[in-house]
Amino acid sequence: MSTDKNIKQGLRFFYDPQRVKLISLFDELFELFREIIGMTGGNVNEAISWLNEVDRQYKISNKQYGIADFIKDLEEKGFLKRDSNGPSLKPSSKMDASIRQSAFDSIFGKIRKSGSGNHNTSLEGRGAESLENSKTYEFGDPFNRIDATESLKNAYINHGIDDLRLDENDLIIKESIQQSPCSTVLMIDVSHSMILYGEDRITPAKKVALALSQFIRTKYPKDSLDIIVFGDDAWQIELKDLPYLQVGPFHTNTIAGLELAVQLLQKRKNPNKNIMMITDGKPTCMKRGKEYYKNSFGLDRQIINRTLHMGSRCNKLGIDVTTFMVATDPYLVEFVEQFSTIARGKAFYTHLDNLGSEIFINYEKNRKKSK
Repeated sequence: MSTDKNIKQGLRFFYDPQRVKLISLFDELFELFREIIGMTGGNVNEAISWLNEVDRQYKISNKQYGIADFIKDLEEKGFLKRDSNGPSLKPSSKMDASIRQSAFDSIFGKIRKSGSGNHNTSLEGRGAESLENSKTYEFGDPFNRIDATESLKNAYINHGIDDLRLDENDLIIKESIQQSPCSTVLMIDVSHSMILYGEDRITPAKKVALALSQFIRTKYPKDSLDIIVFGDDAWQIELKDLPYLQVGPFHTNTIAGLELAVQLLQKRKNPNKNIMMITDGKPTCMKRGKEYYKNSFGLDRQIINRTLHMGSRCNKLGIDVTTFMVATDPYLVEFVEQFSTIARGKAFYTHLDNLGSEIFINYEKNRKKSK
């Protein structure tokens, strides 16, 4: 039976001791370590301390293989490296890649690997590729699009070798579909409420972002994904920093996040542009000149109006905005629905366990622009 342990305030960690019997000891410790090091913001020393505490409680290691052996293996296998400024250890790029792959496997594990993909669109934008699908012949279809091989195969199946003939019902037409890359900005709320009240929302959000980045890199290599976080301000983060992202003592400046997302997308030349926003709360902050204007009580009319204005701007620029709400307070739902209406976007109210599948479905299907 799974048990849980509060390792750090606001962060919740799950460990199932029965799984030790199913995989190797190194792999079991490595799975735990990857989870913990993300919670410590990439601090290897702190992560090892947490791992020692979990090992003390659950007795994972044994006399033949201890935590010191595991740390040595991590370094020898290239998952940890020595800091150039001293003897301390830090995560390597190999560790970063392993964390991304682990997040992908946990969220999209049932998805079969496929080649590079594209998104259907009615626009023949820059970088568009022509792919071919098939359909049965209809009156008016051009004869130069007939697939001779598939049509003859149908004739053989329908009439047999002794009465082989080619009828109208046997004909197969090749359909050419113009598809073009997609540019997406993923916005992650890092305000303090993401770990309040004993519910860890930032860890699932990070896992989803890691899985989405791995998904795009493998299936849609021509797509672009930018990741930004927003608290009192908004800033872009690199993929290598994502596993170690932490919340701060911030309010929620959704306006700054949307403004930065628009700036990034306007630099992209792909015709399909999307913003995906993961948040658990209402906008509570904005900038007025050089000063911060903050109000955590209810829905502040000035902040809300500015946020709605950004939604309207995204709509005018042809940028699709999808909001993933990981909280369901009635007054928040009302605001998000108002924002989505003005932005002509979509809103999903999802449990943390379903966040990954919701974003995947949204990226893979709902955000396509069909011809």
